[in-house]
Amino acid sequence: MSIEFKLQALKENVEIVEVNAIKVNVGDIVTKDQPLVEVQADKAALEVPSPAAGKITQILIKQGDQVKIGQLIFVIDPAGSGAAVASSSPPPVPQKTPVAAPSPAPAAVPVATATATKAAPIVLAHDDNKVIPAGPSTRRIARELGVDLGHVPGTGRHGRVSEDDVRSFVRGSGSNGSSGGSISVPPLPRFEDFGTVEKQPMSAIRRATARQMSLSWSIVPHVTQSDLSDITDFEAFRKSQTKGPKLTISAFAMKAVVVLLKEYPVFNSSIDVAGNQIIHKKFYNIGVAVDTENGLLVPVIRDVDKKSIAELAEELTSIAERARQRKLDSKDLTGGTFTITNLGGIGGTGFTPIVNYPEVAILGISRGRLEPVVHNGEIVPRLMMPLSLSYDHRVIDGAIAARFTRRLAEMLENPYQLLIHA
Repeated sequence: MSIEFKLQALKENVEIVEVNAIKVNVGDIVTKDQPLVEVQADKAALEVPSPAAGKITQILIKQGDQVKIGQLIFVIDPAGSGAAVASSSPPPVPQKTPVAAPSPAPAAVPVATATATKAAPIVLAHDDNKVIPAGPSTRRIARELGVDLGHVPGTGRHGRVSEDDVRSFVRGSGSNGSSGGSISVPPLPRFEDFGTVEKQPMSAIRRATARQMSLSWSIVPHVTQSDLSDITDFEAFRKSQTKGPKLTISAFAMKAVVVLLKEYPVFNSSIDVAGNQIIHKKFYNIGVAVDTENGLLVPVIRDVDKKSIAELAEELTSIAERARQRKLDSKDLTGGTFTITNLGGIGGTGFTPIVNYPEVAILGISRGRLEPVVHNGEIVPRLMMPLSLSYDHRVIDGAIAARFTRRLAEMLENPYQLLIHA
């Protein structure tokens, strides 16, 4: 009797995943819990284990496919390895005498269905005591945004409210979470009427990025503070350090930022709209944006305040490589308190990065270039690097943002200051 293996729910409110790699072939003998396929769920790469031992008789997906939860992906023959099919029903009583032929058994036994269909956590709406089905992460986002789930239309099965439902509600009703008229998105024109088009499905990473950026942009009142840092001496110092791992500008910037987060703790906070309070974090986890061929990822380096610049450089190189290989898990992508995005390797004279909600600030670094500067009373060429600090104007004022960027510029201009904190 074959086992039809349908994709289980792997992550809260993720209905579609992308196949990164298939780890078996038709005819392979597998063991229970052996990884069969790697999928991209939002920005995390997850392995899907086999529900039973047996022989792979069918593979119904291929690399790059978009797969829905509950979709059939493998067929496994447990007889191929002598394994028995697990069943929630009690085993039949052995018969010692001939009996009437039993009804034909179904051709396949779906597995993992019970796990995927278990009862959803519920949230009690405060206004009318209606029971609203929603997951833990949806409840958390609703609390952060001050949204009463009783007012949010659920688009999931049986009216289940998802994270996207909450975000859509906020975008339509204003950032304070109060009810109001929603803004409808007009349909696109038929571009085919004007010429040839090509439609490309959005990858899991791109869909996750789109959701997060839409949420951040719709909630956070953005302001960007710009400054320039004279990194002529800094670059000479950095390039002179030939022992150990390569010391990148991002590693130094991470260390400098942590020093400033301690001096200006509001930059290491989040705003709690529902509770009318500011949450100051006493830990320092810095997210660093990584450009990959699959899209933008922001892995998090933890406890930056406790690590040397050399350790940060080494860890940053390692986690960036894992990001490009799609080897990050959910823990690598969560828990950040501040984000740095460095476009210096590409170019540009400045940009306005979007705050990574629920953080309140993000630092953008652009490429340094030689400019004529008055230095010690003379006009000389100096290497000037643009800094762009976007921040949440609900909790951060322009004056403190200007002090933050100026202080950061001065720290990078005097690299020996950073060694004191290393």
